[in-house]
Amino acid sequence: MLKLCGFRISNYHNKVRIALLEKGIEHEEDASCTPKQSGEFLARSPMGKAPFLELDDGRRLTESQVICEYLEEAYPQKPLLPRDPWQRARVRELVTHIELYLELPVRRTYGFVFFGRAVDEQVKQAVEKDLAKGVRALKALATFAPYIAGPELTLADCAAFVHLPLVSLTTKLAYGRDFLEDLRELRPYLQMLGERPAFRRVNDERKVAQAAAQKK
Repeated sequence: MLKLCGFRISNYHNKVRIALLEKGIEHEEDASCTPKQSGEFLARSPMGKAPFLELDDGRRLTESQVICEYLEEAYPQKPLLPRDPWQRARVRELVTHIELYLELPVRRTYGFVFFGRAVDEQVKQAVEKDLAKGVRALKALATFAPYIAGPELTLADCAAFVHLPLVSLTTKLAYGRDFLEDLRELRPYLQMLGERPAFRRVNDERKVAQAAAQKK
């Protein structure tokens, strides 16, 4: 049986978990794997990152999008990528834009937003400029018809559901406003996804994990 190894606060772990549940793939979860640089952990994940996927025969895959692409090819019965090559590329384009131009830039503010470090004004200004470009690109690419890439649920929705609320929250805390507030379709879209059993389950488990972490 496949085993997803990571931790439930991680948006990248949760992206893969949603894909597994939506596709109906039987799997186990080890939610105790946080990033480490120990030799033992590096033997399982070469960069010491999570999540990673362990296969029945001991082989492993790292990086959330690589894992999702593998799941698409190995378990095609319930696809999360369209059949049409152009539409498949459009889904991948959306995932890439969300992760490279929104999630990754906003992550640079986590130190002073979530971990009490001193505010770095240069970083803050640079991130603001990068996010403006990312938001502009998202507005151009997202369709919300009703899903973010079109009429069918795709991997782009798995990514959007875990990343975009974090972008909204972080920008509110760092800049005093939600950088995604002008995307009027976003809130009802996320609410729609949140009503799906797989999305709701993963989101509920994330909240429990966060609450537990805050008590430590």
